[in-house]
Amino acid sequence: MKKIMLMLKNGNKSAFIAACVNGIIAILKGIAYFMTGNVAMFAETLHSLGDAANQFFVFIGSALSKKAPTERFPEGFGRLVNLVLLGAVLIVGIMSYETIKEGFHHILHPTESTGIIINITVLLAAVLLESFVLFKAMKEVVKEVNIEAKGAAAVIVKSFSGLRRAKPATKLVFMEDMVATGGGLLAIIAILLAYFTPFKQAEGGASVFIGLGMFYVVGRVFLENAAGALGEADIDMRMKIGSLVMNDPEVRDIQKLAVIKEGENFHVELEIELDAHITIAEADIIKDRLIAAIFKERGVTDVIIEFDENDGISKWEERIRSDLNERDKKK
Repeated sequence: MKKIMLMLKNGNKSAFIAACVNGIIAILKGIAYFMTGNVAMFAETLHSLGDAANQFFVFIGSALSKKAPTERFPEGFGRLVNLVLLGAVLIVGIMSYETIKEGFHHILHPTESTGIIINITVLLAAVLLESFVLFKAMKEVVKEVNIEAKGAAAVIVKSFSGLRRAKPATKLVFMEDMVATGGGLLAIIAILLAYFTPFKQAEGGASVFIGLGMFYVVGRVFLENAAGALGEADIDMRMKIGSLVMNDPEVRDIQKLAVIKEGENFHVELEIELDAHITIAEADIIKDRLIAAIFKERGVTDVIIEFDENDGISKWEERIRSDLNERDKKK
């Protein structure tokens, strides 16, 4: 039991906070829906319920991914968080379908809902809470990618530019709560339109748009974590480690450098060229020096270094140009 608690302590804190907050919000929205029968509130209830379940699984997965390697799994459990996220998006996908289906039903057969004060009060409280969680996720993104941001405005702006390089769990919380905050505001507008104008279909339309927003998150999370589960190369970290290695006075060139992202961790495989006169003892010192330097990079958990004789042909500069082109294409 103690080992489990220690593992959970290392889980993604943003996901845990988001799961707790969205669980409370889902209960409040559910009560409001049963009291008023408002279809936009139904969509928001499913949205928050799906987010809470999703983020709880993310927290568990991120904690279990920190488990040390075993004889059966010598490579460790880094990719477990990707597999958990792939399973978690199925929950959100089902919730998205139900939300869109109910929205279309209300557009075709609009009904007048009651309890506008209850609905607006609950949704305003939900938007405030979800905004709080979203801002926490933004701060976590900035922290994870080592971006300096002073003040709330800087955190908000710079978190979007750093989102691509954030940990999978943090990225999921960010996207889900961004859609949740926007969905809450959309639901408020739809309820006010349906109440003060003849446009009763507004609530159904909001439900459809909220469901589509959830589907967008499902698609993004699925594609990114499918790549992570397979073992995706991290271009930015590869360039960073490559520059670090090339700055060593004894390294002449890099023949091969692979930086594989495994969940929140990085696995590094490196083949470098040294001068022919370097002895085994000297090469061993160089290896220890490079491993120590690479392990200082955030998230690196495994480093393998091999040596080869310098052939006088520069390969790393060509690789840098290739990496820059590939990164520009992704942008």
